[in-house]
Amino acid sequence: MCNTPFPFSKKNYQLMLIGLGLIVLGFIIIGLDGQPHGNGVLGLTIGPIIVLSGFIFEFYAIFAKSEKS
Repeated sequence: MCNTPFPFSKKNYQLMLIGLGLIVLGFIIIGLDGQPHGNGVLGLTIGPIIVLSGFIFEFYAIFAKSEKS
């Protein structure tokens, strides 16, 4: 058996879960838009901004330095 450590620290995985939660929250907000086909403020502005911030947060979580280095 190989005892290789995980590629990320616990902090990285926690940050990735937060980013994933932001992405899911953004899509839920897009779905909550009352206008047809999501053409309201929630579907065209607020939801996509939250989804984009979730993806940016994911990149930060992947590239964040772990304390073990």
